[in-house]
Amino acid sequence: MSIDIMSRLTLDDLLDQVEEARQMAIEERKPTAMIQATVTTAKLLGLDKPVIKDVNAGEVQTISDLMDALANDDQLLTKRISHAKDEY
Repeated sequence: MSIDIMSRLTLDDLLDQVEEARQMAIEERKPTAMIQATVTTAKLLGLDKPVIKDVNAGEVQTISDLMDALANDDQLLTKRISHAKDEY
């Protein structure tokens, strides 16, 4: 696949292709392929990323966002450790 074609692919295009593959797997009675297509859809939609609740801000963040916040705020790490000790 050329770079030009790849640059024009959208998430919807990819989801359509995966759904087509999933339907083929269903028709051909290939459960492993069907499951793989479902997992691929989840990954494309970002549903495979762990999500945690930010106990300080009350909003949901990814682990990457939390790690960035911890790296940039010396006091935040101390507060989170203290909170974890109190909670658990």
